[in-house]
Amino acid sequence: MRVIFVPVADREECSYALHAAFDLGNTLDSNVIGCHIRPHSYSAVSLPSDIALQGMANSEAEWAANWQPRNEKRTCTAARTLFQKVAEHYGYKVIRKPRSTPGAVWMEKTGSPNRVLGITGPVSDLLVVSRPARQGGKLARLFLLAALLRSARPVLMLPQAWKRGVGKNICIAWNQSREAAQAVAAAMPLLQIAASVTIVSSGKENRAGPNSAQLATYLKYWGVKSTRVSQRGHDEAKEILQAVRETRADLLVMGAYSRNRMSQLILGGVTDFMIRRAPIPVLMLHA
Repeated sequence: MRVIFVPVADREECSYALHAAFDLGNTLDSNVIGCHIRPHSYSAVSLPSDIALQGMANSEAEWAANWQPRNEKRTCTAARTLFQKVAEHYGYKVIRKPRSTPGAVWMEKTGSPNRVLGITGPVSDLLVVSRPARQGGKLARLFLLAALLRSARPVLMLPQAWKRGVGKNICIAWNQSREAAQAVAAAMPLLQIAASVTIVSSGKENRAGPNSAQLATYLKYWGVKSTRVSQRGHDEAKEILQAVRETRADLLVMGAYSRNRMSQLILGGVTDFMIRRAPIPVLMLHA
């Protein structure tokens, strides 16, 4: 991974994400980009036509309604100061131009998370965001969903107040989907240096895709040894978290919204369950 991207609005929402990003950056020899995002000063009704396409205007309006700092300039300065402070703590030098060696880059963009992350996300290797808090967390949720649904890149979601490292003991939630396969491929740099890797499947593996044994074989080609855990399949989300606890994992790798997203939002699904309740960092990818 050469580029780790951290979207920033509220400094309190992104503090732990910044620490995790720079910690991973040191581990993977990566650049870290922090990007402060704020709404346009004009109303969503007057947005240019290209932004208004595909529901962008509604997204912009929701974003502007939830991002209401008392002092916009002070909020931006505080976010930049925090980024520079965390970068210095991890031995990063703030740079202005791209380079192959690790550096910290600060950006400021206007627009909605959908708009900004739809442009910057696809040209990043990993996006790091905070998990929405149980109380409030509207900004964090906007960032998370924009990163997942607009970037087509892996997204690392950090729990609130996460203070441990990331990626020493990794669990892979395997459901034979292309989203899960692509998440595994994206996480390969971390899987290769992990102390332990556990593949967790839930119920019968009878879908049209590789089973957990075939995934374990694939990982061996990359020099990754893994163990497999097969759960009964009564409650997939809870069984995954049970495996996370039993293996003392500090990272869960999984596909996001591998089934219809709208049905998951209405009926519940593993992705939304993890967004609400995962106690550890989750690396997700929506194909």
